[in-house]
Amino acid sequence: MSYGASLRALYRHATTFVDKLLKGAKPSDLPVEQATKFDLVINLTTAKALNLTIPQSILLRATEIIE
Repeated sequence: MSYGASLRALYRHATTFVDKLLKGAKPSDLPVEQATKFDLVINLTTAKALNLTIPQSILLRATEIIE
């Protein structure tokens, strides 16, 4: 099970910073921002190998389920 910032969203947001830098903005003038979108990934194969049962309520919230 993994919960963290969505890499896809981070990469897309990074392009706005690259655009601003290429247009001449100073890096020190760019704001520091935190992630706003997070992913929950559950590996059911590993859970079964560890003899763990993941509740259905958690599985419904998962962004990705690896079987």
